[in-house]
Amino acid sequence: MQQAGRKAITLPGDIRDARYSKQLVETAGRELGGVDIVVNNAAFQRTYENITDVPVDEFASTFETNVFGTFYLSQAALPKIRKGGSIVITCSIQSYEPSAELVAYAPTKAALVSLTKVLAKAAGKQGIRVNGVAPGPVWTPLIPSTMPEEKVKTFGKNTVFERPAQPAEMAPLYVFLASQDATYVTGEIYGATGGRTPY
Repeated sequence: MQQAGRKAITLPGDIRDARYSKQLVETAGRELGGVDIVVNNAAFQRTYENITDVPVDEFASTFETNVFGTFYLSQAALPKIRKGGSIVITCSIQSYEPSAELVAYAPTKAALVSLTKVLAKAAGKQGIRVNGVAPGPVWTPLIPSTMPEEKVKTFGKNTVFERPAQPAEMAPLYVFLASQDATYVTGEIYGATGGRTPY
């Protein structure tokens, strides 16, 4: 978090802990003079060839990180966000076109699509917008650290552009949804999939 003329604020913590989310929002409001925008982007994924190989505790912790963390942060932020503010949730093409090897990750992203739409209805009464971004393959640290080497080599080749996106190519969507240019946009999921959008 950063505000012009101030040093960056770093608050390390575990997004799976509701108390951490509350502390994060309270500190942001105090240090930055209020809360206008919240971006939920924390996630965990790991690939497995067989569903029987997925550790039960990892399946649970994937939901705790991706879904519970998003809920905790949004729940803590909603009372603090000023009218006209925005929450943006990172969904995924996996919400609509799940890969068999992402048996834990893909369902969490489907849950986030539903959570985005539910929160949009609830937050709309406060004049707060809630939307989602559903990227296709994006080159992030998760890719080489959670996928087999042979999959990493071909990652993103199944798009029209035959490559994964860079995070900077997703940024304009987040900026738009957080901005006053999107004052009539809520409950929407914006795809950026390199031509693979299945919805």
